[in-house]
Amino acid sequence: MIPVRCFSCGKVISASWEEFKARTEAGEDAGKVLDDLGITRYCCRRMLLSHIELVDVIAPYQ
Repeated sequence: MIPVRCFSCGKVISASWEEFKARTEAGEDAGKVLDDLGITRYCCRRMLLSHIELVDVIAPYQ
């Protein structure tokens, strides 16, 4: 689960996650996708680039 807002600046980033994930899995360059989505701050870019989906890994242990 991607955080709703950037931890550093508070900008809403969760709305861009699905499109970012789909486009990068399709083979597009992550930097260009972030530019197209309007995510220019390095703190927000960090949030999307370094996110790892752990929900599927943790779910069996609940």
